[in-house]
Amino acid sequence: MKAKSAAESEVIMTHLVLPQDANPAGNLHGGVILKHVDTTGGVVAKRHSRSNTVTVSIDRMAFKQPAYMGELLIFKASLNHVGRTSMEIGVRVEAENLRTGEVRHTNSAYLTYVALDDNGKPAEVPPLKLETDTAKRRYKEAELRRENRKRERELEEGKKLCRPKK
Repeated sequence: MKAKSAAESEVIMTHLVLPQDANPAGNLHGGVILKHVDTTGGVVAKRHSRSNTVTVSIDRMAFKQPAYMGELLIFKASLNHVGRTSMEIGVRVEAENLRTGEVRHTNSAYLTYVALDDNGKPAEVPPLKLETDTAKRRYKEAELRRENRKRERELEEGKKLCRPKK
């Protein structure tokens, strides 16, 4: 399988915050952001793998600042790491005030997706070609997050083994 760069699959998507997206105070609902973050990350995963993908996890969704009705949300997503069948994608969300032009960083998240074959089984994905210093840094940081997720799963499995049976 031929390696692909992160640039080949990165995506920028937008969403105008409308009344149905906001609470009575005009603040955007967090679930709306999560939906668009997952969609944007999923497009990157599908572009890289050229197959169906499923979301495995969302790491550390950070709500840094609120977004408001009437603002334009900008979702920037890029591939950080590739395993045999999995891909980690970073998504950055910005809100643009369309009247003033001010742009604020509102959210960030890391999502993991797995590629699926036509039978719904995990499928191999192309390796990631690390062409820039930024790509190399993101890959190393993603490897640390991957190790942390693995340790957390192992701890959780250990807790399950220690629970008394009912």
